[in-house]
Amino acid sequence: MSPDRIRLSHEALIAAIGDSWPPAQVDAAVQLLANSEGKFPAGVRKLPGDLVSAVQRERLLAAMLKAVAEIGYRDVNVQDVLDRAGVSRPTFYEHFSNKEDCFLAAFDATAVRLRAGVAAAADEGGDNWRDRLRFGLRALLRFAVEQPDAARALIVEARGASPAAVLRRDALLEHFGARIDGKARELVPGADGSAIKAAGVVGGIETLLYSRINKGQTEDLESLLPSLMYFVVLPYEGHEVASEQMAVAAG
Repeated sequence: MSPDRIRLSHEALIAAIGDSWPPAQVDAAVQLLANSEGKFPAGVRKLPGDLVSAVQRERLLAAMLKAVAEIGYRDVNVQDVLDRAGVSRPTFYEHFSNKEDCFLAAFDATAVRLRAGVAAAADEGGDNWRDRLRFGLRALLRFAVEQPDAARALIVEARGASPAAVLRRDALLEHFGARIDGKARELVPGADGSAIKAAGVVGGIETLLYSRINKGQTEDLESLLPSLMYFVVLPYEGHEVASEQMAVAAG
C-alpha cells in the first residue's frame, strides 16, 4: 500500500516560499496539485518555472519530514520521500544531492520557522520576562502539537541522523538558551544568568519533549506549560516566584 502524499495549503506555501509570486499564481499551483493527487500534471503549465520549482522543493522538504516521522531517518530512502512528495527522482536530484542533504534542508527550514514563531510569540510579552517566557513556551508546545512530523525531525530524529544534523540541533538549543538567558539578564533585576544555567534549562525542556514525542504522546503537550514555567523561572528567580508563575500558567 503506497503512503499518502503530502498536501500543501496556500498558507503553508506562502510561509515556506515567501510572497515573490502573485497570490493568484500560488493559488493556481495549489489547485493544480489538489487536482492531480498532490502531483503536478504532465504537459504545459501556465505557471512560472521558478514557482513550480519552489513548490516542488517545498513538497520534498515536507515529504522528508513525513517519511522520517513515519519510518525513522536511518531507514528512510529517497524513494520513500518521492512516494510522499509525488515528484520524480530527477526532480529530487535537481534540488538535493542525497537523503542527508534533503533532511538537513528540511531541518533548517523548519528551525527557521520555529525560531520565528517562538520569537513573535515571546515579543507579545513586551518587557515582562515572565510573560515572554510563558508566551514563547506556549508557542513551542503548540508547534509540537500542530506540526508533529516537524517536531519529531528536530527533536528526535536529528539526534542520530548525522554529525551535521547533531550540530544543527545543538545550535538550535544554544539559540533558545541564549534568548532565555539574555532576556533574563536584561529584564530581571539581579538575575544571575549564565550560559551553563541556560543550557541546563533548555536541555531539560528538550529532554522532556524528546521523551513525549518519541512515545507519540503529543496530544496533551500544552498541559506541560505550568511545569515548564516553574522549571525555567526557578533558577533565575527562586521557588516562590516560580510557584506563582506555575499557577499563572495553569490558570
